[in-house]
Amino acid sequence: MGKLLSINSYHYRRGGSDAVYLDHARLFTGNGWENRFFSMKHPRNLPTEDDRHFIELVDSEYASGAAAKLNVALRTIYNPDSVTKVRRILGEYRPDVAHIHCAYHHITPSILPVLTDHGVPIVITAHDLKILCPAYKMMNAGGICERCKTGSVWNVASHRCVKDSLGASLIVGAEAALYRRMDSYRKHVALVVSPSKFYRDKFLEWGWPEDRIAHVPNFSAPVDARFIQDYSAPITYFGRLAPEKGLSTLVRAAAAASVPVEIIGSGPSLPEISALIASLNAPVVLRGRLDGDALWDAVGRARAIVLPSEWYENGPMSVLEAFYLERPVLGADIGGIPEMIADADGGWLFESGNVTALAQALRTVDDTGTAQLAERGRSGSAYARVVHSSERYFDSVARLYAGLKPA
Repeated sequence: MGKLLSINSYHYRRGGSDAVYLDHARLFTGNGWENRFFSMKHPRNLPTEDDRHFIELVDSEYASGAAAKLNVALRTIYNPDSVTKVRRILGEYRPDVAHIHCAYHHITPSILPVLTDHGVPIVITAHDLKILCPAYKMMNAGGICERCKTGSVWNVASHRCVKDSLGASLIVGAEAALYRRMDSYRKHVALVVSPSKFYRDKFLEWGWPEDRIAHVPNFSAPVDARFIQDYSAPITYFGRLAPEKGLSTLVRAAAAASVPVEIIGSGPSLPEISALIASLNAPVVLRGRLDGDALWDAVGRARAIVLPSEWYENGPMSVLEAFYLERPVLGADIGGIPEMIADADGGWLFESGNVTALAQALRTVDDTGTAQLAERGRSGSAYARVVHSSERYFDSVARLYAGLKPA
């Protein structure tokens, strides 16, 4: 077996990539590997002895005053604390591989040459498109954007790609310009792991070397089967409420189709979505954030799960979780969503961002009999338990690790 250094900005289950970071480490530890963590201090972190090496918190939410906020901004570009701390952990622990999940804007790519100098090969899981796109989503207020493929990374500022904010976009542009000038990713990263075929192909399209990108589907532990129930609840969305998730389109489609929909989650789009529901008198219920058993109980009763995304989704964990609960999925035909639904024969697709198409799809699902819903749900479940199993994931990634050479 080997020694692994798992790297991620957050050491708690903040989102899907953070869950993969923690589950990946646990999976390898369970298969005989030694693992150490490198992350950022945060009030919500899970306990670990490795936090003595974690970098100080980089978050404007916790910074008070102009000087503190400027310091946070500078550290999102290049973080000297990360360089010092990663050298410290490498002084006492020599991993066979460093696996980075999401370290942008907190730990920063400043650690890459340090790992290389210590002979540690670097693997990055592409949970998003940050290596290619400064704003990581290939999306701005105008929709999908790939201008940086052939143009300047300063497109991120001129088109305000980050939160539609010039200030935030300038900071991200400066970071992208710095690491592109140093060619940090191509120079130091041995291998990029892509959870979706779509992301793999996008990396190749943008010029990434074919022998340095590998497609390995995400894994997720199956949700307890006791939550698999009937199909008595409405079509349901669960996840973050954010502009790229297409929830405005969903609300408009539900109103046009007169089909009930439930939305589970929280996020920055909540006020906008709530106001839109009221203005259209849409048959949409906001359930708020649910966790644990309450979430799985709601998902396990849904007629279907809807994923109306309008950005290049990767391999959404929500699709896997829906499949494990034998829920068919109604998904937008964008990013990695279609390959999961089509390969599993586990649902339906509609044109992303198209209210009319989604309204028709909602009617189709609402009119579908429970026997057909169950058939599609079981098909998705069978697919998830094979293609996205932890055993298959471990074998695939372990083989990739075995092929790495010291940096």
